[in-house]
Amino acid sequence: MAKQRIVVKIGSSSLTNKNGGLSIEKIEEHTAAIAQLKKNNYEVILISSGAVSAGFSDLGYPAKPVTVAGKQAAAAVGQGMLIQAYTEAFRKYDMTIAQLLLTRDNFSNEKQYGNVYSTLTELLKRDILPIINENDTVSIEELTFGDNDMLSALVSGLVHADFLAMLTDINGLYDKNPKTDPDAKKYNHLTAITEQILQQTKHESGSKFGTGGMKSKILAAKTALSLGVRVFVGTGKGEDKLMQIIANNGDGTYIGEHLTSNYRKQKQWIAFHSEIAGKIYVDKGASEAVIHQGKSLLPAGIKWIEGSFEAGAVVEIMFGDQVIAKGQVNYSSDEMILAKGEPSQIAMELTMGAKPEVIHRDKLVLTMKEAYHYE
Repeated sequence: MAKQRIVVKIGSSSLTNKNGGLSIEKIEEHTAAIAQLKKNNYEVILISSGAVSAGFSDLGYPAKPVTVAGKQAAAAVGQGMLIQAYTEAFRKYDMTIAQLLLTRDNFSNEKQYGNVYSTLTELLKRDILPIINENDTVSIEELTFGDNDMLSALVSGLVHADFLAMLTDINGLYDKNPKTDPDAKKYNHLTAITEQILQQTKHESGSKFGTGGMKSKILAAKTALSLGVRVFVGTGKGEDKLMQIIANNGDGTYIGEHLTSNYRKQKQWIAFHSEIAGKIYVDKGASEAVIHQGKSLLPAGIKWIEGSFEAGAVVEIMFGDQVIAKGQVNYSSDEMILAKGEPSQIAMELTMGAKPEVIHRDKLVLTMKEAYHYE
């Protein structure tokens, strides 16, 4: 039986002391809990915040910095200190760790995305614990993961994890902010993330040392669910906390049922990370073939093309004004203009192409709404 794969995400609020600095005591508790998972034959990937908290005091800051330059400088100092703290803590359990620092660019670039997957797969095969953090020293605000919340969801999907445990300073999701509203009601279990839940969880992080907030965790959970990964958001204490969480006895909110991953690595990249280079408008027959029959997109069904792009680019497939799918094209936009509306054989002759499909099914993903029903 294959080992179950667990991604554990620990936010800044679960790693810091009362002054906002890194708490070695908390790190040692988290380490003991992860060691228990490993002892019970689980594969584990750790997503850990805390670099800024680890580094700011050595820079002479009296408190965690608020400027971008200050945060990035603190992260530059703190990344080494954070991984050193984990190295020493895990050494007690004869566990070897590896550090990966990622940015959004690592996900949007197809080759880098594949390299992240290969590295993580090799580390897990060698029984190494990967510890992943956002590369805060070079990330810009518009491209951050939100205190690693979204990063944990994307990594969970990439490695086809069975479960994502997001540890925070509030014991789950509530319909209102429990720290300001005594009538707030906790969700113990959610089968899905609805728009109503998104609207209810607008309150920010319960800790002044966290940056993700509950909205960030909800959006991350929604992404993880779409990638086939169950999620827990909540707290825990003691070295058996993660085993308790996996046994459905955690103090928090469980999100999702027993899921299977919707997307292979290639389709995940297309669905969540690729940049859109143009649009292909199709007729009704092509739309139905793609959505309902699981077919590839052929030249015959194309009505017109918008944008200029090369083969290998990712485009949206449009029926009317609706996006029905995204996919990686075998033809450039110029070639498609020649081939549109033609049978595949003639299209190949006109463009001197070797592939009959404009977008092969293996490189095509339906919109999320459609994918739940048809893919």
